[in-house]
Amino acid sequence: MAPCDAVSKTTVENGSSSSNGSVKQSSQQQKNNEVKSAQSLSPVKSEEKSKKWGSGNKNAKQLAGMYSKEKRAQETIGLVLCVALMVADLYFLVKYFDSSNAIFILLSAIAGICSADMVSGLVHWAADTWGTVEFPVLGPGLLRPFREHHIDPTSICRHDFIETNGDCFSACTPFLAYSVYKFYTYNPEQIAQTYNLEMYVFFLACFVTMTNEFHKWSHTYFGLPKWITLLQDYHLILPRIHHRQHHVSPHEVNYCITTGWLNPPLEAIDFWRKFERLITATTGAIPRSDDMKWSKTE
Repeated sequence: MAPCDAVSKTTVENGSSSSNGSVKQSSQQQKNNEVKSAQSLSPVKSEEKSKKWGSGNKNAKQLAGMYSKEKRAQETIGLVLCVALMVADLYFLVKYFDSSNAIFILLSAIAGICSADMVSGLVHWAADTWGTVEFPVLGPGLLRPFREHHIDPTSICRHDFIETNGDCFSACTPFLAYSVYKFYTYNPEQIAQTYNLEMYVFFLACFVTMTNEFHKWSHTYFGLPKWITLLQDYHLILPRIHHRQHHVSPHEVNYCITTGWLNPPLEAIDFWRKFERLITATTGAIPRSDDMKWSKTE
């Protein structure tokens, strides 16, 4: 497994400047700085110094131990069903493709990707901010990995594909099933009328299912294929430096983790803080109280 960014408390890198004035860093220089930062803050070095953060943390170990055989089975079944439905959906989308509709298909795809980014932000924000691990079903099933990740950001890099992405695939299964059902039961005229919507759902599902893999790659500093780092460099998927801002305690910015495209406008309008103030005023709940409890150092 490739080494990963191992800190939940870190600062965001600033651009370097030369003695003759501020000079914009090249892409290669930025990558070198990322690698040096990852090396200096590696999990091995961190764990040697203390057990406050990373896999050596007592709370991180406890949270990791809550991953059950039943949870693994649910993720595996959901992933297999989702992949089968995605293949069937893609078959019908190709079968009924109409090149004269290309511009609307492109817009549907972009809308699907942006929607996936927004969904990732909403789920990430809700899971980071509200609820407790002790909450029935959702606590150990959904919230536990978020608590573990803030204490031990490297944990996601040690998870295999199923543990990393099983929930995302499972969540898309009913929507893809309904899409395939419509392709099976609709006549050609009805399919033509709903084709762009089905294309939107397909791209939404594709990017939702891969959201946590993109997230995992944003914590991986060595060994990534060149094509992945290029996608990150061009911000087509979640970039590493962009996501590192979220891991500055108390983890309250940049919640969108599919592409991260929506983070700047959402932060500009203070979207999450306004949403939190509304919920607190309505329910009295304190944002991130459970997350802070688990993040307390030994």
